[in-house]
Amino acid sequence: MRVSVFGVGYVGCVTAACLAREGHEVIGVDVDPFKVRAINEGRAPFFEPGLSALVDEMVAAGRLRATGDHADAVHSSDIALICVGTPTRSDGSIRLDYLRQVFISVAKQLREKNGYFVVALRSTVLPTAFEEELIPLLEQYSGKSAGTDIGFVYNPEFLREGVALRDFHDAPWTIIGSWDSRAGDVVASLYQGLLAPIVRTNPKTAALVKYFSNAFHALKVVFGNEVGSFCREMGVDGGEMMEIFSHDTKLNISHRYLKPGFAFGGSCLPKDLKALVSEIGKRGLSLPVLESILTSNEEHLRGCIQMVTETDKRRIGLVGLSFKAGTDDLRESPAVELAERLIGKGRDVRIYEPSIAPGRLHGTNLDFVEKSIPHIWKLLVGSLDELLGHAEVVVVMQQLKAEDLRYFSAMRSDQVCIDLARTLKTGEVGGQYCSMDAPRREAVVGAPFCDEVVL
Repeated sequence: MRVSVFGVGYVGCVTAACLAREGHEVIGVDVDPFKVRAINEGRAPFFEPGLSALVDEMVAAGRLRATGDHADAVHSSDIALICVGTPTRSDGSIRLDYLRQVFISVAKQLREKNGYFVVALRSTVLPTAFEEELIPLLEQYSGKSAGTDIGFVYNPEFLREGVALRDFHDAPWTIIGSWDSRAGDVVASLYQGLLAPIVRTNPKTAALVKYFSNAFHALKVVFGNEVGSFCREMGVDGGEMMEIFSHDTKLNISHRYLKPGFAFGGSCLPKDLKALVSEIGKRGLSLPVLESILTSNEEHLRGCIQMVTETDKRRIGLVGLSFKAGTDDLRESPAVELAERLIGKGRDVRIYEPSIAPGRLHGTNLDFVEKSIPHIWKLLVGSLDELLGHAEVVVVMQQLKAEDLRYFSAMRSDQVCIDLARTLKTGEVGGQYCSMDAPRREAVVGAPFCDEVVL
C-alpha cells in the first residue's frame, strides 16, 4: 500500500521504517529539512537502537523516502498517518496547532485528489480534539465528507523509547478506531503481517485506551514507589515484598477488579485500607495515592446514589445487599449504605437479597445491618417479580443469574434499570437502561432519563 507519514519524529520515523519493512511504499513528511535529509541519506534523525540500519535498508530498497512537499505526499499515497507532536501547555492541556496545520494542508490537497482516502491519526489527543476540531477542518478544507469520501481512523501507538522496533513488531495489540468500517479495513491491512491482535473499536474509545494505558502505567509506578516507602519505614524489603506480590497473576497482576462498576466494600478492603492509612498518618508519611483510595471509593458511591436520586422517582428496588454475590456478608457493603441513604431521602425502598433472611444472620453481621437499616426485614421481598412489581427504578448491584434475565426483559418502558454491576447486555432490559460508565446524553426536557446503551 502507498502510505504517507506526516511527522517523522520518534513515532513517525519508527512507524514509517517499520511499515516499509512490511512491504509498503512509504513517504515520510516533515517541515524540518534536517529530518527529511537524514532519512533520504539512509539515517534516522535521532537515536533509537536499530532504527538507522532499518532506515538505510528501506531507503536502499526503494520503499522509503522523505519529503517536505505535502502535495507530493498526499497525491502519491492512499492513506496518511498523522504523527505530529502534541506538546503540553502550561495549564496541562495539549497544543493542537501542529495538528491543525497538517489537517488543513492534507485537506487542501484532497480537494484536488480523486478517490477514497484515509486519514489515520496516531498523535495522542483526547476525543474532543478530532470530534470538534480536526475532522471539521478536514471536511471544511477538502470539501468532502468524512465517512463517505474520506475515512478517519484513530490508530494510537504504544512504542517505548529504546525498544520501539520490537514494540512495533511485537505489540500487545493494534487498536483501530473507526466509525467507517471501510477506513478501518484499510488501516488493518497495514498491520496484517504483524503478530499483534487487531482490536476494532470506535475512535473515541481508541483514544481513551491510549490515555488510560499511560495513566495506569504511571499509577503502577507511583503505587510501587509508595509501597516501597511504607515498607522501608516498617523495616521490610519493599523489593522482595513486591516480587512476591507480583507472583499472583490471578488477582494482583490481572484483569480482575479493572471493570467499571459499583464501589468496593466487605470485611477486608475497607478495614485493611483504614489500617494502612492510620499507620501512614502515625509515621508522618505522605503517600497520597494510598491515602486517597478510600476517598475515591466514597466519591464513586456518592455518584451512584446521585444517579438514582436524579431519576426523581420514589419507588426504588435494589437487587443485592451483600458486598458481592454469593455471600451474606453485609459488613461495609456499599449496597447497605446506598439503601440507607435512599431511605433517608424519603424513597420507598424494597430489596431483593436471597442470601439473607431473618434467623440466618448473627453476630457482627446482624448488628451491622440492623443498625444501618433498622427496618431491614420489612423491606426484603421474596422474588425479583415482586421487586419489579413495586419499583419505578431498579438498581442492580450484583451479578445476575441467567434465570433472572427474563424479569428485566419484561420491564415496562417507563421503568428505569440502573446497572451498577454491568451484568446486563443490550436488549436484555425492556425499560430504560443506564450504568455509571456508559455514555449518557445531555439532559433534554421531556426526554427519558437514560438511553439504552450498546455494550
